[in-house]
Amino acid sequence: GDIEKGKKIFVTKCAQCHTVEAGGKHKVGPNLHGLIGRKTGQAPGFTYTDANKSKGITWGPDTLDEYLTNPKKYIPGTKMVFAGLKKKAERADLIAYLQ
Repeated sequence: GDIEKGKKIFVTKCAQCHTVEAGGKHKVGPNLHGLIGRKTGQAPGFTYTDANKSKGITWGPDTLDEYLTNPKKYIPGTKMVFAGLKKKAERADLIAYLQ
């Protein structure tokens, strides 16, 4: 993926609810710094749904790609209202940025 394109996608589609910098605050959604390699529902100080906490997967390029395609299908009961990114290239760019 392309990191610069991923940053633009983050700003337009994710930044309304998420921060990504180290020590960034939680908004409607949790801060995403250090997301890769972390289990679902584990950002300190954020209140997750039971669905997110009990999903029990570790975030990586493959799990994020599937989640970002259709969040509500991947984690039924998530409170994330984002419909998903249907274009694989956009997901790849966003994941490259989050890494």
